[in-house]
Amino acid sequence: MSKFVQRIQVLAMALGAPGIFLVAFLDSSILSLPEVADLLVIWMVTNNKSRVVLYVVSATVGSLLGCLLLYWIGRKGGASFVHKRFGSTNVERTLNAFRRYGVMAVLIPSILPPPAPFKIFVLLAGIADISVARFSTAILIGRGLRYTVEGLLAVCIQHEMDHLKGKVFVEYLSPLKRNRIKTRMLKEERELRREQLKVAGGR
Repeated sequence: MSKFVQRIQVLAMALGAPGIFLVAFLDSSILSLPEVADLLVIWMVTNNKSRVVLYVVSATVGSLLGCLLLYWIGRKGGASFVHKRFGSTNVERTLNAFRRYGVMAVLIPSILPPPAPFKIFVLLAGIADISVARFSTAILIGRGLRYTVEGLLAVCIQHEMDHLKGKVFVEYLSPLKRNRIKTRMLKEERELRREQLKVAGGR
């Protein structure tokens, strides 16, 4: 299994944003890839912080679609599996909590990082017949918040790494923008020299 996970990671790193989407989808549905999506978001943002929004959105949407697949499985026939796997008493108690707290019973687990359990809550959301709209909203808020925090953390990490390497933000600009800034600075320098010459000539 570890070799398979490593292959998924390598493929995701090569694909970029689609790779994060794929990993988030698989981890939230049929496979267990704990922390892989989170680490990919952080790693990719530290390598290209200008794409932080793209990576966060890819992870969030991928996770949402994976959760919807698992939610649909729970809604269509996951009750018997869950009862056998976790025991009828525990399942009924959890289902009552779902019916009482609704969206919050999904939102909070969706924010928590591994190893906190999550898929069981997605399955139970389908079994408890929580509406698709409310379920999707909870996942978008929870996962979106989680991946956004990780993305911003990665931006901060990259910023500090740039300081250690002696890099400045201008190095991340396109050649065209760098040339524009250089031209403007040279123009301002010439104007400053003219002013200095005028002041020196008036004395």
